[in-house]
Amino acid sequence: MPSVVGPLKISSVDGGVINFGDSFYLSPKSASKTAAGSGAFNTGDFTMTNNGANATNSLDPDAVDQIVGGNA
Repeated sequence: MPSVVGPLKISSVDGGVINFGDSFYLSPKSASKTAAGSGAFNTGDFTMTNNGANATNSLDPDAVDQIVGGNA
């Protein structure tokens, strides 16, 4: 028998599956932010990255970047 469940927050799931039985509507929401320096996300077998002096500004003056509504 279907039931009504309010907003549910799951902080993290690492390699698992979460099932909700008898669900009518699921609306997953997520927001994330990543700061990395020059050449940080290069992948491959023979990657050559030549960087001079650089800096990554991770200071975030915004109070909120992306609002995830319904997950109070």
